Amino acid sequence: MKKRLHHFFGGLQLQGHKSISMAEPVLTATLPDEIVLPLRQHIGKAAEPIVQTGDHVLKGQAIAKATDYVSAPIHATTSGEITAIEARPIPHPSGLSDTCIVIKPDGKDEWTTLQPVDDYRQLDPSALRNIIRDAGIVGLGGAGFPSFIKLNPGPNRQVETLILNGAECEPYISCDAILMQEQPRRIIEGLLIMRHALKAEQCIIALEDNNKVALTLLKNSLLEHESDFIQIVQIPTIYPTGGEKQLIKVLTGKEIPQHKLPIDSGIVCHNVATAIAILDIFESGKPLVERIVTLTGKTMSAPRNYKVAIGTPFSHMLNLAQWNKSLTGPVIMGGPMMGFEVKSPDVPVIKTTNCILALPEKKTSPAMPCIRCGQCATVCPAQLLPQQLYWQARAKDFDRVQDYNLFDCIECGCCAFVCPSKIPLVQYYRFAKTEIWALERDKQKSDIARERHEFREFRLERKKKEDEQRKLRKKAMLKKTQSKEDSDTSAKQAAIDAAIERVKAKRESQASVAKNTSNLTESQQEAIAAVELRRQHLLEKSTSDTTPAKESNK
Repeated sequence: MKKRLHHFFGGLQLQGHKSISMAEPVLTATLPDEIVLPLRQHIGKAAEPIVQTGDHVLKGQAIAKATDYVSAPIHATTSGEITAIEARPIPHPSGLSDTCIVIKPDGKDEWTTLQPVDDYRQLDPSALRNIIRDAGIVGLGGAGFPSFIKLNPGPNRQVETLILNGAECEPYISCDAILMQEQPRRIIEGLLIMRHALKAEQCIIALEDNNKVALTLLKNSLLEHESDFIQIVQIPTIYPTGGEKQLIKVLTGKEIPQHKLPIDSGIVCHNVATAIAILDIFESGKPLVERIVTLTGKTMSAPRNYKVAIGTPFSHMLNLAQWNKSLTGPVIMGGPMMGFEVKSPDVPVIKTTNCILALPEKKTSPAMPCIRCGQCATVCPAQLLPQQLYWQARAKDFDRVQDYNLFDCIECGCCAFVCPSKIPLVQYYRFAKTEIWALERDKQKSDIARERHEFREFRLERKKKEDEQRKLRKKAMLKKTQSKEDSDTSAKQAAIDAAIERVKAKRESQASVAKNTSNLTESQQEAIAAVELRRQHLLEKSTSDTTPAKESNK
C-alpha cells in the first residue's frame, strides 16, 4: 500500500549535482601525517582529555571522556603517539581555534581490544544506550546531537514512528545516497537496533525520488517479516525536505509545535549513516572513528565519496580529490545552502563533516537595499518573516528579533537564495543568534556572581548573628556562674561566721562557769576550793614521781 504523503510550506527545487561524486564507489582515504581531534565535535559540552602528551594510543582507544549528559567521548582514529594537546583551527563559522588532541600515526593502524555484542536483543534498552554513548556516536546528518539521548524517549512516552532520514536534499552532498546503495542491508540492521532501544511500533526509511537505485536495493534487502513494520518511502525532491520537521510533516502530516520535540508527538528521527555507526559498535565493537565524506566541486578533478578517519585535515582530502588550487574559491564544509566557508584548509574532518565542497570563486555583486518583495517569506519552510528578522537583526534589536521566532529558523538559506537584492540574510540570523547566546551566557555569569555575592552577604550576616548569640549565651553563663559562686561564698562565709559565734559562745560559757562563783553558797565555794586544792596536789605528786625516771634515762 502506497503511503500518503503531505506537503510542507515553502521550499525550493534545486539542481542536485550529485552525480559528480557518485560515479565511483566509496574509497578508503589514506592516513595523513597528522590526526587532529577537536574535543568539541558535537552539540553539548566538550569532551575532556584522558591522555597526555607522549602517550601511545591504539585505534579505537578512548582519549577524551564525556563531561556532561549532553556530551560524547572521543576515540583515537589510528594508532600512534600523542604529540600535542593544544589549540588548533577547527571547522566552525567563527574561524576560531579550540583545544585538540594531535596524534602522529605510526603507520600500523593497530586496533585496541574490541568488544562486539553477540545479541543486542538480550540487552535492555538502558544497557544498549550506554554502549552507544561509550562509542561516542552522534547524529551524522549534520547536527551532531549525541545519539543515545534521542534513543531515550523517557518514562511514560510511547514511540509510534522511528524515521530513518535518507533525504539528502542539499545539492552536491551524496554520502548518504551512496551509503544506501552500497550498504542497504546494514542500514536496516542498524535500524532494528534503534527500534529495539525505542520499542517503536513502526519504522520508515525515507529517501528522495531521484535515487531510484537505492530505493530498489533497500526494498530488496527487507526480509519478509520486516516489511510488516518497516516501510521504504520515496518523497519529493524539494529542498529542504531533509530537515527534521519538514520530513516529519511530509511523512506523517504532523507539525511539531514551537518549543516541542518530535518525541513529544511520538516520533524519533535519525540519519541513515548513524544507523551504520550504531551497527558497527554492536557487530564489531568499533566506536565512531571514521565516516563517509563527499568531496566534490568544480575545482576537483577526482571528486568522490571517501571513508575518512576523523581528524584527517581537509588539505589531505583535497589533495586526494586533486583539488585545483589555481581556481581560487571558498572551501565549504557542508553544502552550498547550509554549509560554511572554512578559514583554512588545514582544519580537520570531524564527526559532523558530511561534505567538503570546493567551488570556483564566483563574482558577487554587493547587497542592495531590501525592496520588500516578500519572496523570502514565500519560500521559508519554517513560515517565518525573514524580512522582519533581517531588520531587527541588522538593528541589533535582540529582543524584537526573538519576537519573530528567530530560533525557529533552520538556516536553510532559501530566503537568501531567492532574494533579488542578494542580501546575505542567513548571516544576519546567525549573527543575531550568536549575540543572543553570548548575552545569555553573560547574564548567566552575572546571575551566578550576584547569587554568590548575595549568599556571601547572607553568610556574613548569619555569622554575625551567630557570634552575637554566642556572646550573649557566654555572658549569661558567666553571670550564672558568678551568681552561683557568690551564693556559695556567702553560704560558706555564713557557716564560718556561725562557727566563730559558736566558739565564742562556748568560750564565754566556759569562762562564765569558772569565774561566776559569787552567786554560790559558802559551803559550795568551800567544796570548789577543796576540789581545786586536791587537783593541785595530785598534779605536784605526779611531777615528783616522774623526775627520777627521767634522770636514770639520762
